[in-house]
Amino acid sequence: MYVIKNATVYTMSKRGVVKQDIRLNNGKIEEIGDNLKAKAGEKVINAKGKVVTPGFVDAHSHLGGFEVNGSGEDLNEITNPLTPELDAYYGVDPTSKDFDGALAQGITTSCIIPGSANIVGGLGMVMKSAGKDRVVKRAAVLKGAMGINPKGCYAPMNKAPMTRMAIANMHRDYLRRVKEYMEKKEAAAGDKEKMPPYDLGLEHGIPVLKKEIAYKIHSYMHDTMTVLELAKEFDILITLDHALGASDYLEELTDKHVKGVIYGPTAECLFPGEGGKLDYEACVELDKRGVPVACMTDGPVTPMNMLLYEIGECVRRGMNPVKALAMVTSNAAKIVDVFDRVGSIEVGKDADILIWSDMPAVATDAVLETVLIDGEIVFTHKK
Repeated sequence: MYVIKNATVYTMSKRGVVKQDIRLNNGKIEEIGDNLKAKAGEKVINAKGKVVTPGFVDAHSHLGGFEVNGSGEDLNEITNPLTPELDAYYGVDPTSKDFDGALAQGITTSCIIPGSANIVGGLGMVMKSAGKDRVVKRAAVLKGAMGINPKGCYAPMNKAPMTRMAIANMHRDYLRRVKEYMEKKEAAAGDKEKMPPYDLGLEHGIPVLKKEIAYKIHSYMHDTMTVLELAKEFDILITLDHALGASDYLEELTDKHVKGVIYGPTAECLFPGEGGKLDYEACVELDKRGVPVACMTDGPVTPMNMLLYEIGECVRRGMNPVKALAMVTSNAAKIVDVFDRVGSIEVGKDADILIWSDMPAVATDAVLETVLIDGEIVFTHKK
């Protein structure tokens, strides 16, 4: 139980930027106001001269499932290009040291998904970096992939997909089979004799067709229009993850089927093909057009401070710093459907709070001093 006093608070809500105090109680934000007095049992954090933001939300991550030391890779089932029946929940090690690295960069919540080896990789979830009850949302998204990753994994095995045309066809075929399966279930109206044989992989696709969750698709400029075509054909919500080269499709990406564009990571060398265009200006222009934009670490395979680099680069290209901060807070939370709990500082939401020495989207020397998750201090900067 804490009262954070005297800070400049970037609420990332309609309240805007305020100089007010915040009371945290029972893991939630209990009160925001002027001159709040600490009650019995509450500790005061004097944040005078500091900046307070919501905890960062990483909209695309593999934390706990890809160990960078090579000891395990539990989020890429490279045996079958279609594994929609899988669930990232069973591949994440919550004790992984990578979560400590995420905390040190202000990442309190991550959308953790299967890798991109498979065309349909399985369900992803949203999980906190620390705390007692860390899973924010099970079955948050269904992971899909286009391009070089599935091709590169299966072409050497001399099996499909070896080409982009096969990838498009396999996505379409999967979604068509989900639609047929769903229609048969609905027609059966609960009659067990008429129900189709149970298929977990097709079951995982039903929330996508019902627009209850997004089809989260690894894609770059080569496949953007194919992904949009699939979204329109099956009337589903999609997110385009990675999206380098999105500046070629600014108007097309305003389509109602695009739930969001999640840009990055960019801590890599440019290389021919899918990695050949680095266009942070796409985030700026998509934001101007009302397209929800976030950025990612793709962790742990890239530096965990990637989010700070990415929002800083967007500011350098003309984005308003508060809008840049939204890419790792409110926008990201909305895109992965957890804005009811995280992504902004509002009464009733989870008390996931960052205390900075300065505004992190602008000041290159901003230091993350304290991280709270569910109202408990989980990281303190060592001077």
